[in-house]
Amino acid sequence: MEIISIEKKTFEEMVSRFDELVTRAGALCPKDDDKKMSGWMDSQDVCILLNISPRTLQTLRDNGRLAYSQINHKTYYLPEDVERVLAVVEKKKESMIIKE
Repeated sequence: MEIISIEKKTFEEMVSRFDELVTRAGALCPKDDDKKMSGWMDSQDVCILLNISPRTLQTLRDNGRLAYSQINHKTYYLPEDVERVLAVVEKKKESMIIKE
């Protein structure tokens, strides 16, 4: 292993330049929080929450019961819309249990 020694002044300048680089990189790369679709749910999340199949979810979309947004062939739902449909899904499941 080779040991390299540098002057304190040189080391401090290297640290300050590194800090400047970190600051610039942080300014160029926006934080993930800004781009996240916080609050949005994808199809898998909704299927798990409602305990339904993907086909049933598609039927809810097709019938206009569940609002959605589609970005690059991926479907997203607002939690408020999913909560509204939750009552409908639960009623249908209860009626199916009663019929049996």
